[in-house]
Amino acid sequence: MTAHQRHLSAPIDPVKLDRLAEVAVKVGLQLKEGQDLLLTAPAVALPLVRRIAEHAYKAGAGIVTPILSDEEATLTRYRFGHDASFDRAAGWLYEGMAKAFSDNTARLAIVGDNPMLLSGEDPQKVARASKANSKAYQPALEKIVNFDTNWNIIAYPSASWAKLVFPDDAEDVAVAKLADAIFSASRVDNDDAIGAWNKHNAVLRERTEWLNGQRFSALHYTGPNIDLTIGLADGHEWEGGASTAKNGITCNANIPTEEVFTTPHCRRVSGRVVSSKPLSYQGTLIDNIAVRFEEGRIVEAKASRGEEVLNKVLDTDEGARRLGEVALVPHSSPISKSGLLFYNTLFDENAACHIALGQCYSKCFIDGTKLTPQQIAAQGGNKSLIHIDWMIGSDQTDIDGVRADGSRVPVFRKGEWA
Repeated sequence: MTAHQRHLSAPIDPVKLDRLAEVAVKVGLQLKEGQDLLLTAPAVALPLVRRIAEHAYKAGAGIVTPILSDEEATLTRYRFGHDASFDRAAGWLYEGMAKAFSDNTARLAIVGDNPMLLSGEDPQKVARASKANSKAYQPALEKIVNFDTNWNIIAYPSASWAKLVFPDDAEDVAVAKLADAIFSASRVDNDDAIGAWNKHNAVLRERTEWLNGQRFSALHYTGPNIDLTIGLADGHEWEGGASTAKNGITCNANIPTEEVFTTPHCRRVSGRVVSSKPLSYQGTLIDNIAVRFEEGRIVEAKASRGEEVLNKVLDTDEGARRLGEVALVPHSSPISKSGLLFYNTLFDENAACHIALGQCYSKCFIDGTKLTPQQIAAQGGNKSLIHIDWMIGSDQTDIDGVRADGSRVPVFRKGEWA
């Protein structure tokens, strides 16, 4: 380890970092003996990668395969890569990942790159590369969204990300602050992190059981800048916290998580809504997203910042203008209370109620593991190359559950569970 590496790692509490790795393996994945693990991470997250490998092998992992990315290498492509290369992606890699997931390999992703890394690059190249990557990734993505295997996402406090969240602090101070925020949100800032997750999962399970018992046909949102009715898919099922994958393993896909979520009916959304928090997407900050839905489809879209990128996203494919997820998060969630904008969906989506454009999750249907893609589509599930969450909730948002007979039940009042 170089002196520079020691300096950068010093602000990150090694005990809590090790605890995060243990929680990722034992709670996030619930990795089983003999199961292989595919791990992707930014190169700067090596300290966490090594701890995860250790906990995975102690848990009896078969083979742990890390794949690392690097910010400088990514930027080099945009500055020196041939123009035609931006319409291509490493399909062979994603085909291999899809095969691994089919063979019961677990999936762990560590996020930590600078969310605004590509903000200074040619937006046309960024959009082309993103679309090519989305198409190539589809075989592997389908295994994840269909919950074929156990998977998990966690975060590492890189210096470039930390300076974006805390621009007025020295680098080591910013890293320390972001590390503390990640550890707190991930519930590893106490001695019994696994126990804390068991309690949290129980609370989320109570919420999903209540919602599933109500069998709402739609949710109606009202408040400043929102009058939106989101029809729910036929046979939808609410999920939250720990869920069981098709391979029979119960895992927490996101750490942290504060949401309960389900599949909306992609043809039964109407009304208007303005985002309550900015969306960081592919190096662009998209702010004040204002859209209008008719018959499930976005027919008008504006943004005070990043509108050009927003419209490119909406034109990705037919499903990009329709919803694939609706999620409920109380305004009093720990991430909301932190007051931080993380510029990262893993955290920011857990600060407010949100919706997602694009691909739905098949697990959010009753007996979803047994449904064919055609049956999912017939019940209102959406299909797309993208899945992009953005926040619409605030402390002034009211939500009513609407039953098939038109009767209403309060679900949220002023941003909190009613």
